[in-house]
Amino acid sequence: MPMLSKPSTKYRAFPQIDLPDRQWPNRQITSPPRWLSTDLRDGNQSIIDPMDAVKKNRFLDELIRIGVKEIEVGFPSAGTTEFDFISGLVKSGRIPDDVLVQVLTQSREDLIRTSFESLAGARAAIVHLYNAVSPAWRDIVFRMSKKEVRDIAIAGAKVMRDEAGARSDTDWHFQYSPETFSTAELDFSIEVCEAVMEVLTPTPDRPIILNLPATVEAATPNIYADQIEYFCRNLPNRESAVISLHTHNDRGTGVAAAELGIMAGADRVEGCLFGNGERTGNCCLVTVALNMYTQGVDPGLDFSDIDRVIETVEFCNDLPVHQRHPYGGELVFTAFSGSHQDAIKKGFEARGSQNDEGWRVPYLPIDPADLGRDYEAVIRVNSQSGKGGFAWVLEQDQGLKLPKKMQADFSRSVQEMADKFGRELNADDIWEAFKAAYHVKTENKHFQLVQYEESRAADGTRLFAGSIAVAGKEQSVSGRGNGLISSVVTTLEESFGLDLKIRDYTEHALGQGRDARAAAYLECESGGKVIWGCGIDEDVATASVRAVLSAANSAMAN
Repeated sequence: MPMLSKPSTKYRAFPQIDLPDRQWPNRQITSPPRWLSTDLRDGNQSIIDPMDAVKKNRFLDELIRIGVKEIEVGFPSAGTTEFDFISGLVKSGRIPDDVLVQVLTQSREDLIRTSFESLAGARAAIVHLYNAVSPAWRDIVFRMSKKEVRDIAIAGAKVMRDEAGARSDTDWHFQYSPETFSTAELDFSIEVCEAVMEVLTPTPDRPIILNLPATVEAATPNIYADQIEYFCRNLPNRESAVISLHTHNDRGTGVAAAELGIMAGADRVEGCLFGNGERTGNCCLVTVALNMYTQGVDPGLDFSDIDRVIETVEFCNDLPVHQRHPYGGELVFTAFSGSHQDAIKKGFEARGSQNDEGWRVPYLPIDPADLGRDYEAVIRVNSQSGKGGFAWVLEQDQGLKLPKKMQADFSRSVQEMADKFGRELNADDIWEAFKAAYHVKTENKHFQLVQYEESRAADGTRLFAGSIAVAGKEQSVSGRGNGLISSVVTTLEESFGLDLKIRDYTEHALGQGRDARAAAYLECESGGKVIWGCGIDEDVATASVRAVLSAANSAMAN
């Protein structure tokens, strides 16, 4: 079928909600909602190969471990596999006392009865009833009037009521969804929900859960928030209902819709870990929960070992978590841009020097350590990176804290390597480039320290005497200066004619304790060029000698 020349002509903008005094834009999320995971049902029906019992049990265990207290475990009337899994959970006693399992059923008598049968013997459970109510489903799918659709919901509610009454050993909770709520008339959704409530007679102490799904995202998230606020304002007996959200991600705004829906008055959020679900997916519970952390709200879910959660989800769904997925993606706590890297590095340095528990690190909305991530992965280096990136990697991997001007000098070597390799540079790459650039711990140097002794002359000057291998051949050398470094520089000048002027010197310990090594950095001038040297040794004095020889080797190379 040929495509229209202007595809936009077959679509219509979703109508605005008549709510001129809307309150949700001025509200903040100050406490977490109730959470319901639909991974074992909605998520499971959305993967190519549905989970077997082993995977379902592993997923269930992970959900319980992270603190999810309401879990939709399946659709028992879908077949024997689903029914047996749910029934097995009940009979095995695997459901903790503080966890409510939920099952889903269409509003058909036989399916509802099967759902109750699957939960026989449960301490407590939620039965979730649904039927679609929007015009497209009424007119195209069912070819029914509003009254006929409402009667389906009422009939299903009566079966739920009777089944629960006949199975009084279980603490039954009821949930009803006016499916396709996001594209239905608001007043009709309220009318159907009110009719269901009249059958099930909820109270503030025993509320019904009314799930208002964005079955298909049809508008911007603010429209969904308006729908939720309108519903909450106009639902009779609102105090006897828990308003639950089930957003999908067709427009890529499932998380935003859920957050605005909470602000609009909802009490509960349904979704899947990392957003698995039909089409473009369900609301991502991980993102909504961790977004709350960044606003100072404890979501009540434990993602302190997020890599373990990812491992479970990827194994059970046989789908990868995208590298850029919020919070969990492999690359979300990395920076390749040089300016980003420098800002992050300074942020961590500031945290180390200030007694402030507040999180203020540029470009990182949350502390990776709170999710069990390692800081080594925060900054990575490629051809787009600046000196802040490789400096951070050297500091984390080798303990070296390069002076600012030395970072600028070394950046040329890193850039050349990145351009040559055409890929990300890892810590080993950067260390090898540093050793080569400054002749640190490498063989075949022009000047190689063999051994030396330092002594003080009667006039207070220092005497350097020892052996230096020059192009592989050992030579005895000596020189005098005001200090150890100047005596080594004098030795190189008198013995080899090398002109080396010292401009700056810094040093620091590598690590802590008695066995800590030392690193020394030397900025020199030779032949009108700035030359840098670095020395590393267990002894700080020897590290400074090695730094002079490092600079001398660089001068010879130039």
